[in-house]
Amino acid sequence: MSWEQVYEQWKKKEDLEAHLSEQLAELADNPKELEDAFYAPLEFGTAGMRGILGPGINRMNIYTVHQATEGLARFMNTQDPETRNRGVAISYDCRHYSPEFAMEAAKTLAKHGIKSYVFESLRPTPELSFAVRYLKTFTGIMITASHNPANYNGYKVYGEDGGQMPPQDADAVTKFVREVEDPLEVVVLSEEEAKHSGLINIIGEEVDNAYLKEVSKVTINHELVAEMGKELKLVFTPLHGTGKMLGEKALKQAGFEKFVIEPSQAVADPNFSTVKSPNPEEHSAFEYAMKLGKKEDADLLIATDPDADRLGAAVRMPNGEYQVLTGNQIGAIMTQYILTAHKNAGTLKENAAIVKSIVSSELPAAIAKSFGVTTFNVLTGFKFIAEKIQLFEDTGSNTFMFGFEESYGYLVKSFVRDKDAIQALVLLAEVAAFYKKQGKTLYDALQEIFAEFGYYAEKTISVTMSGLEGAAKIKALMATFREKAPTHFADVAVEVTEDFQALTKTHVDGTVEKLTTPPSNVLKYILADESWIAVRPSGTEPKIKFYIGVKAESSEAAAQKIKDLQAAIEELTA
Repeated sequence: MSWEQVYEQWKKKEDLEAHLSEQLAELADNPKELEDAFYAPLEFGTAGMRGILGPGINRMNIYTVHQATEGLARFMNTQDPETRNRGVAISYDCRHYSPEFAMEAAKTLAKHGIKSYVFESLRPTPELSFAVRYLKTFTGIMITASHNPANYNGYKVYGEDGGQMPPQDADAVTKFVREVEDPLEVVVLSEEEAKHSGLINIIGEEVDNAYLKEVSKVTINHELVAEMGKELKLVFTPLHGTGKMLGEKALKQAGFEKFVIEPSQAVADPNFSTVKSPNPEEHSAFEYAMKLGKKEDADLLIATDPDADRLGAAVRMPNGEYQVLTGNQIGAIMTQYILTAHKNAGTLKENAAIVKSIVSSELPAAIAKSFGVTTFNVLTGFKFIAEKIQLFEDTGSNTFMFGFEESYGYLVKSFVRDKDAIQALVLLAEVAAFYKKQGKTLYDALQEIFAEFGYYAEKTISVTMSGLEGAAKIKALMATFREKAPTHFADVAVEVTEDFQALTKTHVDGTVEKLTTPPSNVLKYILADESWIAVRPSGTEPKIKFYIGVKAESSEAAAQKIKDLQAAIEELTA
């Protein structure tokens, strides 16, 4: 069926949601926009789906939510009755239509006789992960578009371990979703009937309290926090998202007294009206926090993204200004502190391990090695860190100490199986308190780490290629990199090429090793000077991403290496 025919189906649907019908009418004279909205279904993959809000099969709306949930319900119907009856936990963030999408998902499940446990109001993604484990549901749904702009929303599916669904189950769900040919025809139960029959259950405070009880265990040195929590000055901004309520309670519970929440960004706002982007990776997201930080003479500024799974931080410099840290730098500071604190407390086990993604900095691995701690590298996607944690627990092979991704995602304790900005908020405040007691800031901490281990620097380059044409360009670019494998970047020789799709690690002398990760469309090049470059299409956005990592003897030399490698990438992709 052509996109025009699908569009006609939507246009003729008599009971189409009013706001979608109005938007369709507005698009009538814009064939390019219509084609993009209807040319193909919104991709449902291992990370669920994410897209622009609006009418069409390639957009986020109640009908594509019905379709996704219908696929999930059909997958659950293949399970034994006891497993199926455990039901689904559902949470949502502050975005446009998030509460509606959560309830529509619950109503779709109810039509199949599947119970759901829906949060009474917005909650962070990590609490949804916790709720799946706490309530022992079979799956979980999180309605969120993470840190994307205001016109996006999304739908994530979680497995019974609290991590995003592993590839095998996710592939099965995806197959069922794709079998639902017409999202307009999915039948749902009424909310009233579903609640009356006990198929929709509203949850809230009980789960909050259980989650916060576990968060109290994130603090390593309680005596330190009891002493310095009265002195550390912290500014926290939830960037209009879900982080305020639990973040505030977690900080108070830990013993931090002198923190201030940025008032204008404490209000949940689906338009994110005070920021260009609600993304703590962006320096502009800290504009308000920096103003408040200077007024309060704050030691540290912390921001969480809309669904509070990512955390960014800005540290006070010697000149009184604030510098936004990269996700890799935060990961390194946390690794150094966690391992130091546990070693000092005598709780660092011989089989201790940290887990990071293959596109994250090698600095935490160097830090871990100095403590005799093993580093495990996994594919991008926190579900792979969650899988590794489960393996540690099942086999007793290692003790999990910390997991992180360069994209501002961290996990300290494994009662959650996704990145958790609430945990990271409490831990980073403790780290800042540790250095404040010594008369230092986290800026000083980072300089000490560089002085000991070398100056590591990283950069991520995201190139947006939207629509059908963009998808084709990304595919062609990856094919070119494979067919014409680079031998040099910026006159530095490639010593190892890792192809995570072919699962091969090819050395410059021609020897080939087998990679042990699941297959993924990622290429990584390790250069003669310990620099590395990785390239991968984004799993949730129309982007291709290039990652650069370098090590040098000074920050200036590291910056120059980044600049040279970036120029080489731009030349190859021109």
